[in-house]
Amino acid sequence: MKRIIAWLPDRVDGRTRVVAWIYLAAQIMLVATGGAVRLTGSGLGCPTWPKCTADSLVNTPEMGIHGVIEFGNRVLGGVLAVLAIVAFLQVVKLYRSRRDLFWLTLIAGLGVPFQAILGGITVLTGLTWWVVGMHFVASVVLVTLTTSYLVRVYAVPGPRYRAVPAWYRAVAAVTAVVVLITILVGIVTTGAGPHAGDDHTPRSGLNPEILQHVHAIPAYVTFALTLVLVVAAFRVGGPAVRRFTQYLLAVELLQIVVGLIQANTGLPGVLVGIHMTLAALLAAMMTAVMLSLYSPVSAARETEGSAADVVAA
Repeated sequence: MKRIIAWLPDRVDGRTRVVAWIYLAAQIMLVATGGAVRLTGSGLGCPTWPKCTADSLVNTPEMGIHGVIEFGNRVLGGVLAVLAIVAFLQVVKLYRSRRDLFWLTLIAGLGVPFQAILGGITVLTGLTWWVVGMHFVASVVLVTLTTSYLVRVYAVPGPRYRAVPAWYRAVAAVTAVVVLITILVGIVTTGAGPHAGDDHTPRSGLNPEILQHVHAIPAYVTFALTLVLVVAAFRVGGPAVRRFTQYLLAVELLQIVVGLIQANTGLPGVLVGIHMTLAALLAAMMTAVMLSLYSPVSAARETEGSAADVVAA
């Protein structure tokens, strides 16, 4: 035990950063594999939970490819649980100096078993569309938490100040809200569509064609607001703000292109899966943009106008 404690990092190092990258990648991968479960009709490939069947913890050959896909998604959930523990141990000795990292890993780590339980509920309730939607929302929350962790791992610790004008921060905050609305409306739209996860799962009963148009409204508003953020960042933002707003714009362009193609080609499963994964990336990039609006006080000269906007790390 003493050797393990001695091995744990006492500062943010290369190990911490590698784990942070893997942690975020695994969270996004879970969204992708969860989409594969749903889009291949494998939602009940393992018909019960926490076991795969009443008599077996793992899938059996008789369950075919659907059992493999569903159980594979559960295995990835187990990998995430291990990553959550490793990420927490990486910063547990940094509680006094990097409380931001400590609390981010703790909250995200507690979210992993919650997500697993919610996944079990989706199976036990027969893939009810709104329960599946909550499952996706939980994934998005975990993506934002692990993105925050990754960004803060590279950040200088200590108090931070607002590094952009107040109006720019306000536009970014509005953009974040619209991104959330876009994702939530997308969940409702998917709940009305043809990909239920199982042939016998009922849909929401809402008109999917109307919802596709409704979903497009906040998506285009997000795009317009992001253009404002990108253009303005070259005048009022630092390198991090410029970089992350451009990444956000790139994800949105891909999201729009995929969304238009899938809507005009009958919602093929592959494109719907890509669209879902891009939604997770959208949440990650929006989180990074919001964090980039603040810079460490130690890395810049404080001014009178920014004093009121100093926040703790």
